[in-house]
Amino acid sequence: MQMNITFRHLDPIDSLKNYAREKVERVNKYLDKATDAHVVLSVEKHLHSADIRIQSGAFVLRGRERSEDMYASIDLAMDKIERQLKRYKEKLKGHHGRDRVHHRQDLVNQLKARHTVLDLAQPDAEQRDQKIVKSNEFLAHHMAVEEAVMQMDLMNNDFYVFTNSTTMEMNVVYRRKDGHIGLIEAGAVEKKSLVS
Repeated sequence: MQMNITFRHLDPIDSLKNYAREKVERVNKYLDKATDAHVVLSVEKHLHSADIRIQSGAFVLRGRERSEDMYASIDLAMDKIERQLKRYKEKLKGHHGRDRVHHRQDLVNQLKARHTVLDLAQPDAEQRDQKIVKSNEFLAHHMAVEEAVMQMDLMNNDFYVFTNSTTMEMNVVYRRKDGHIGLIEAGAVEKKSLVS
């Protein structure tokens, strides 16, 4: 597995790097093939953050945690990833074979989506300028609704944008406040006949 470890506002320490590498490599017991991992270790004020992303076939696993100790943050982030891996172990293992067969064609057919976070805290209600805090462009992968829900859980996100493999339209799954999962289907409105 290719692994990158980035330190932000923190000196690169070999013992910390080795600890993170050892913890991340434990996912190999759950996955047939984990290809890439990116670990970002950062310190902000007194909090130590570990943000770990692991690519496995078409799926991305993500664990993010903060604590007052970097080693504890790494442990907590990996615990989160391992809990999700245990939950989806069989589905992840069975999914790899399908990805390899149609990998290139799938990339050609995917739609792009953009996720932008705006800062709406405005002192003057008349002011219409919105500050963009973060913007991210990504491919809306082809998958079934169940796979999209699994990917959302694996990334520990509250929503996930994907191309529905049944309808071939962009959809969004999201976690509702009541704990249930919602589905937004773009283009799901039936076209009415214009004939009078």
